Amino acid sequence: MRIEIWSIGKENEPFIAEGIAYYFRKIKPWIQVSIQLIPPPKTTSSMDKTHIQLQEEAIILKRLKPEHYLIVLDERGKLLSSPQWAQHFEQCMTQGVKTLVLLIGGAYGVTENIRQQARQTWSLSHLVFPHQLVRLIVAEQLYRSFSIIHHASYHHE
Repeated sequence: MRIEIWSIGKENEPFIAEGIAYYFRKIKPWIQVSIQLIPPPKTTSSMDKTHIQLQEEAIILKRLKPEHYLIVLDERGKLLSSPQWAQHFEQCMTQGVKTLVLLIGGAYGVTENIRQQARQTWSLSHLVFPHQLVRLIVAEQLYRSFSIIHHASYHHE
């Protein structure tokens, strides 16, 4: 299995990029992980939230393949513990999922259509975080999940 983090938004600040690279190096022995930044569509001040979401939806749907296992990260999603993340990833590997996509939507979230395309919708917290920080948190949680799966000493219960 391979994991792709898709995130709509600007390039990472250097300290965020460094943190993500750090966790990706640590996870490399266990699984292939990549991040794909999706530039936000060009907008004008007259565009409403729905129009922006629909533009982002079109970009996402163009990239999404039938073999992708899509998980949307959204503040209204299901809250999971780190061991539950690990359990889900382990199930996906057992089921033969080739590419698991973790989607971090744009500033206004994703459309209902994208939510319906997703196999699951997860929340990281009841708090709202900047997109760049979410990317770093996801990278860390992926490392934590796979350290749980492989019984490494990183995660303490």
